[in-house]
Amino acid sequence: MPLLLEIVTPERLAYSDTVDAVTLPGIEGELGVLPHHAPLVTMLGLGELRIRKAGETETFAIAGGFLQVRPDKVVVMAEMADMAAEIDLEKAEEARRQAERALEGGFHEGADLAAARAALQVALLRQRVAERRHREGRPRRHG
Repeated sequence: MPLLLEIVTPERLAYSDTVDAVTLPGIEGELGVLPHHAPLVTMLGLGELRIRKAGETETFAIAGGFLQVRPDKVVVMAEMADMAAEIDLEKAEEARRQAERALEGGFHEGADLAAARAALQVALLRQRVAERRHREGRPRRHG
């Protein structure tokens, strides 16, 4: 019995389909959800969300948000969710370089430093997810 998975961001519905399993970055470690999982609500961290469906794996870079496991579906409400196939590796590398330059530039307020660190973490995650997909040689998924 597959799971209905929805990945939602403030901007869009990033994914909606039935899947065999999903692995997510919880705030205290990685979580796995299979069919018949107990109901659950928890916070998500920064990391990779992996979807397993029909022997294939699809990966998303996600940042923050919540996971809700219900009897009828699994809902991921993330601040950011980028499918690995849609991440532009060159843009991710440039975002990492910009975040590193911002950190090296010095700050006058703690909020600036926190924002730069958060931007660097997201940029590194996107780069890692895109590089792994590129190394595995999987074609871009359209549709």
